[in-house]
Amino acid sequence: MKLGIGIGWRPEIAAEVEALTGVDWVEVVAENLCADHLPDSLVRLRERGVTVVPHGVSLGLGGADRPDAERLAGLAARAELLGTPLVTEHIAFVRAGGPLTASPRLEAGHLLPVPRTWDALEVLCENVAIAQDALPVPLALENIAALVSWPEEELTEGQFLAELVERTGVRLLIDVANLHTNHVNLGQDPAKALDELPVEAIAYVHVAGGVEKNGVWHDTHAHPVTAPVLDVLAELRSRVDPPGVLLERDDAFPPGAELAAELETIRGTLRTAGGPRGARTGARTGTTAPPAARPGARDRTAVAQTALLSALVAGTPAPEGFDHRRLRVQSRALAAKRADVVAKVAPELPEILGDGYRAAFLDYARSRPMSDGYRRDALDFVERILVSGGLPDPVAQRRLTHWWEDRSGPRPPSRTTRIVRAARAVLAGK
Repeated sequence: MKLGIGIGWRPEIAAEVEALTGVDWVEVVAENLCADHLPDSLVRLRERGVTVVPHGVSLGLGGADRPDAERLAGLAARAELLGTPLVTEHIAFVRAGGPLTASPRLEAGHLLPVPRTWDALEVLCENVAIAQDALPVPLALENIAALVSWPEEELTEGQFLAELVERTGVRLLIDVANLHTNHVNLGQDPAKALDELPVEAIAYVHVAGGVEKNGVWHDTHAHPVTAPVLDVLAELRSRVDPPGVLLERDDAFPPGAELAAELETIRGTLRTAGGPRGARTGARTGTTAPPAARPGARDRTAVAQTALLSALVAGTPAPEGFDHRRLRVQSRALAAKRADVVAKVAPELPEILGDGYRAAFLDYARSRPMSDGYRRDALDFVERILVSGGLPDPVAQRRLTHWWEDRSGPRPPSRTTRIVRAARAVLAGK
């Protein structure tokens, strides 16, 4: 299906997206939509004939666990609601631990790289097959950006994706910004990855901005698209005419005129890159023969991913073979992202805590991994403050206590609940 030129729809720029000319389609984060109701802006776009594609971020198809049936059902419901021609997700893991490792469940709150090994490929292919069976439309999967790489990988990124396509028939969502990110951070050649890809499987392409700090490229989606990313887009265009190309922007949203200018730059890059040069389209070029299936791939993947995520969010020792400096950078980035997202889902907290919010949250995050999403994370953060002595300002203390009680929900009073109620009673008696 030919999608054309698109842009990521976000509530913050809904009006700007509606006003843009020459936008053929939009992509929306699936988890940000209700399963039975669309925002008015998306309703209007669909009435104009604009295709809307849901883009999932929480399935974790590269994780050791089989896909959660409830999450799959939610993605399927959003696909039906939107009447979309396809849905997309990521080749990543987002959680680890649990029954497979007899350890606490850990949430990354971020897309983490899957090891490019035959074990991980076997697990991913089974998970993809499960997802394909549960979804009403075709599935396409996105390559991700990474700050760290797994030791002793057995396949390149291109080989891994080619094997995945050959075994499952899944489509690909190629993010050229992520290819550039992995070039800067991990030394991986984007041109080589594109040469190894089955380019005929590409459903569409992502283009996004980022920034380099201290030799590390951060795929922020909050900066303008840079020339090196556009160069990778031109490399891809020289191999295939992609059915769709989409501009992503997730933060620090510019005026509509700047978004329109970036879209025109993307169009210009596609025009000037020229047509395909007859590059390869067959999968598995250059790969070694896959080993015979070994039992226990899912268990081995679970242990490896849990060890990595625990090092990143719980302060456990780094697994052997990883770059310790890069793990520290990734760990800090995960904690910072948690602080930013919690501030968005619970904006009252930075208002109540003021300038002390970020430092307090990062201190909490060092000793408390996320286990059940950002809203639960916000509650746990406030509980920690209240249990550890509260705030010196009695007005802020009362506001924080009220906030927690309003959102903690009906449940048997825990020790924390009793402490909060006692604290409130003491304050009321002053």
